[in-house]
Amino acid sequence: METRVCRLYGQNDIRIETAPLAAPGPGEVLLALAAGGICGSDLHYYQDGGFGPIRVREPIILGHEASGTVLALGPGVRGLAEGDRVAINPSRPCGSCSFCQQDLPIHCLSMRFSGSAMRMPHEQGLFRDRMVVSAAQCVPVGDGVSLAQAACAEPLAVCLHARNQAGELAGKRVLVTGAGPIGALCAAAAAEAGAAEVVVTDLQDFTLGVAARMGATRTVNVATDAAALEPYAENKGQFDVAFECSAAAPAIKTAITCLRPRGRLVQVGVSGDVPIPLNMLVGKEIAYHGTQRFAGEFSEAVALIGAGRIDVSPIITGSFPLERAVEAFTQAGDRSGAVKVQLSFADA
Repeated sequence: METRVCRLYGQNDIRIETAPLAAPGPGEVLLALAAGGICGSDLHYYQDGGFGPIRVREPIILGHEASGTVLALGPGVRGLAEGDRVAINPSRPCGSCSFCQQDLPIHCLSMRFSGSAMRMPHEQGLFRDRMVVSAAQCVPVGDGVSLAQAACAEPLAVCLHARNQAGELAGKRVLVTGAGPIGALCAAAAAEAGAAEVVVTDLQDFTLGVAARMGATRTVNVATDAAALEPYAENKGQFDVAFECSAAAPAIKTAITCLRPRGRLVQVGVSGDVPIPLNMLVGKEIAYHGTQRFAGEFSEAVALIGAGRIDVSPIITGSFPLERAVEAFTQAGDRSGAVKVQLSFADA
């Protein structure tokens, strides 16, 4: 058997190729992929050949946000059946290193994460028509959810993990800086948790419009109306929690400026080294908390999407068949008109 794959050879060099496909082994399932979301890391690999010290050093199949349908079961698989619709968890901690033994699988010393160029050889990703995965990676999705929506479970899980670093949000005032897919989903997660106010900032009206549909009570274009944030900085700041999703120095400064004393800043966006206003951070006793990936939040994300408690459909702003992958990546890189762009492998 063979399958089509979306393979990146280097900067701006995506090729649709065929690759051999084995039958599922013990504990594995064969999936027909339906939808796969293009993440910021996929974009960095395509546009820049990597990000920070992580570089594409060999051909890599991209993608770590995907869903599909079970076609066949390997020996010993329980809890899944042919025809089941599933979201695919791309995270595969080893289970035996010191961090896994401390119930910190996010920090696994031998983490395998689909579509990642962090290790050599690179960990191949999910952008393909058919693939074999561990049954443990498959989380069934509800009948009322499209597989396009199910493919958003991974980025939502990232935001739920970030939410878990923020503490209780019910009745709180929340700032989200950056209205890309993660910012919009952080807004949705905060709203679902009962936040009294969710203000989202960005440089693009299009992405802010999507954030408004995802739960933002107010949006501010800081490129055209930065003064709108000034009232939130009064009396040492008004927000209880900020989710910083841009990794831009001005946004980090804005978040610290607008947080109240002893507020909490959850850093979701990643970049290289950026300047931070330490005097204000210290003077206001701001708790600055990093967050990355997810653990049990993946299943929680699937459940929230399935129950309709978080509607991810507004962030899906484009879908392209696999053979138009270059067009899909081009659109995904245009933040003036796109939030989450997906590749479609079948009927999503």
